[in-house]
Amino acid sequence: MELLDINKKVVLAVKGHKLLKEKRDTLMTEFLGVIEEAKGLRSEVIESMDEAYSNLIAAEALMSSSDVQSIANSIPESKKVDISLRNVMGVRIPKMSLESTQEDAASWEYRTPLSTAKIDDSVESFNSVLVKLVKLVEVEETILRLGDEIKKTKRRVNSLEHRMIPRLEATQFYINMRLEEMERETFSSLKAVKRKKERERRQHEESSPV
Repeated sequence: MELLDINKKVVLAVKGHKLLKEKRDTLMTEFLGVIEEAKGLRSEVIESMDEAYSNLIAAEALMSSSDVQSIANSIPESKKVDISLRNVMGVRIPKMSLESTQEDAASWEYRTPLSTAKIDDSVESFNSVLVKLVKLVEVEETILRLGDEIKKTKRRVNSLEHRMIPRLEATQFYINMRLEEMERETFSSLKAVKRKKERERRQHEESSPV
């Protein structure tokens, strides 16, 4: 009964080990892809920030700082961020997006006749930065969550591969070995009993009168 139980545990452990390895490999593929995406996004954010501040400095050179401040105050504040979740091998990954960008960016122009082309360019650049920052936050959070899950999955794979499965297989081997020993001992005992009975039968036949 113990051997049957150990056999079932070995089968389950090997199957679980295979599934966890597949999960680990899938998560690693996803993780590496997101890492590459994050590298590109960081560069894009830096470039967009440089462009936005260059346009703002140019606008201040053409207008007074007070006019630029007045226009800045008329621009709507940061938009709301929509957050949803998607599932990647059991890991809940965030999906983020701005509720609106174009309508809010355009609406302030009609309330600010002092606007210049450089101000328009600056607003457009900062809106672009905001969109990319939200995406970068999404990607960075995805990296953290995938990284944590990969670490946990690796620990489980290693535990099964180097501890649980070897222990179960060692126990399985020991029980099989003991059963084989018991089978040999039983076989030897049966042979000894058979030989004894055979001797007793012959002795009985020899001692019996003809």
